[in-house]
Amino acid sequence: MATKKKFKKIMVLGLGKVGTLVALLLKQSGFEPVGFDAAESSEKGFKSEVLDVKNKAALKAQMSKHDALISCLPFHLNKAVAKCAHETGIHYFDLTEDVETTKLIMKLAKTSKGVMVPQCGLAPGIIGIIASSLAKKFNGPVRSIEMRVGALPKHPTGSLGYAFNWSADGVVNEYIKECDIIRDGSTTVVPPLEMLEALTIDGVTYEAFTTSGGLGTMCETYNGKVKSLDYKSIRYVGHCRLMRFLLNELHLNDRPKLAAEILEHAKPPTPEDFVYVHASVVGEMNGKLRRDEFVRRYEPIKVANRMWTAIAWTTAASAVAVIEMVAGGTLPAKGFVRQEDIDLDDFSATKCGAIYTKNKTAV
Repeated sequence: MATKKKFKKIMVLGLGKVGTLVALLLKQSGFEPVGFDAAESSEKGFKSEVLDVKNKAALKAQMSKHDALISCLPFHLNKAVAKCAHETGIHYFDLTEDVETTKLIMKLAKTSKGVMVPQCGLAPGIIGIIASSLAKKFNGPVRSIEMRVGALPKHPTGSLGYAFNWSADGVVNEYIKECDIIRDGSTTVVPPLEMLEALTIDGVTYEAFTTSGGLGTMCETYNGKVKSLDYKSIRYVGHCRLMRFLLNELHLNDRPKLAAEILEHAKPPTPEDFVYVHASVVGEMNGKLRRDEFVRRYEPIKVANRMWTAIAWTTAASAVAVIEMVAGGTLPAKGFVRQEDIDLDDFSATKCGAIYTKNKTAV
C-alpha cells in the first residue's frame, strides 16, 4: 500500500528530458504531476498543458490549483518562478546551480508558507548530501571536503571530449561565474576553470577544475568548521585548456548565449554517457587522521520502458527523492532546506533515492 502523502498535486515546469523524467518518476511515486511547457508535449505518461511561465498571472493561476512545483526550466527563469511560488504559498523545488538564484530563494524562504528547496539535482544536490554524510561520520575535526562530479560521453570525439547532454546555457554559466570555496578555514571566491588537477578513477586519468554552483550552500554551512572545501567538474584531459581559450582569450565569457549556441552546435547530446560522483573527506576519527571516500559511476538506465541518459536520471531521481521526503514528513514542510541537511540514509530509503543504490557501480 502506498504511503499517504501530505501533498500530491505537483507542477513540473519545463518538459525537456529531465523535466519529463521528473514527471514520470513523480507519477510512479504516487504523486499527481502536471507538466507545463511553452510547447505542446506529446508525452502520454502524465497530464501536460501549454503555459508561458513569463506570464505571471497565468503562472500564479496554475499554482493556485497545485500543492507544489518543481522547476526544470533554464536557470535564468527561476527567480521569477520562485517569487510567484512564495506569493502563492505552494512548496517550491528546483534544479538550479545558479548562486544568485539560490540567494534570492533563501531570503524568500524566511517568510514562506511552504518549503523552498532549490539545488535538488546532481551538483548541487546529491553530491552535497553524500559529502556532508561522510563528514558527519567523523568524531573529530574535519580537515577537508572535496566534491567532484563529471557527466561525460562514453565515446568522446574531438579535442573538447564533451557532449552537451545538460543545458549548454547552464554549463557556460558554471564556466564563467566565480566559485565559492573554503580556504584556510574561511569562505572565499576563486575564478572558474582554475585549480586544475589530475584525477584517476578506475585506472583512467581525468582532469578536474573549479566551476560555479556545485557546492550549493555548503560554504555557508561549513565556514569556520573545515580548513578547506571545494567543488570541481570532472572532464577528459584537455577540456579545461580549450574552454579557457574559448571563453577567456576569445572573450566569449562576455557573450554567454553565443558561447552556448556554438558549443551545443559543435557537441550535441549523446545517449551514451556516464556520470561520476566523487566525494572525499579527511578528518579525525578516534584521534587518528583518515580519509573516507564515495566514488561511484552511473550508467544510462530504463525508466517507463525507455532508456534515459545517466545525467538525466541522476538529476531527476535526486529531485524526486527530496520531494518524497518533504511529502512524507522526513524533511520540514516550511522554510529553506539545504541539501547538506538531508540524511543520505533517509534519501536512499525513498523510492527514487533507491534508484541510486540499485544502479551504482563502485570503482
